[in-house]
Amino acid sequence: MSILLGPISGALVAGGVYYGFSNLMRTRTEQHRKDLHTLSVRLVETPALIQAPPSAAARIKPHPFTSQLKSQWNHEIAVLFAGFGNIDRSALAWGRSLVYGPSSTGEGKGDHAPSLLTSPSPATTSPTSP
Repeated sequence: MSILLGPISGALVAGGVYYGFSNLMRTRTEQHRKDLHTLSVRLVETPALIQAPPSAAARIKPHPFTSQLKSQWNHEIAVLFAGFGNIDRSALAWGRSLVYGPSSTGEGKGDHAPSLLTSPSPATTSPTSP
């Protein structure tokens, strides 16, 4: 009897596993079929006009304090950069006045360095006669 006990118990276990899997596949298939039918009915019978949610731009509320704060910040940064530009120009004019001497047009008004390519005045040149 012990010779038949092993194969019979194996067949019972295999039959139980087979029944369990086939029952699971059948119930899942039925559920999927019902879900697909429900979705197809909803797709066919939907109303023509569906209200969409408002757009993102419509949902953004204006914030006057924040925009005023941002514009004031941008103005202050622009003034700061303009100040650095003025400091740079005045430092350049000061350096030129140190190297070339003060300009004849006034301090800071003539930002141009004297030209080194100008010809000397005729009063300072000595005539060369042979």
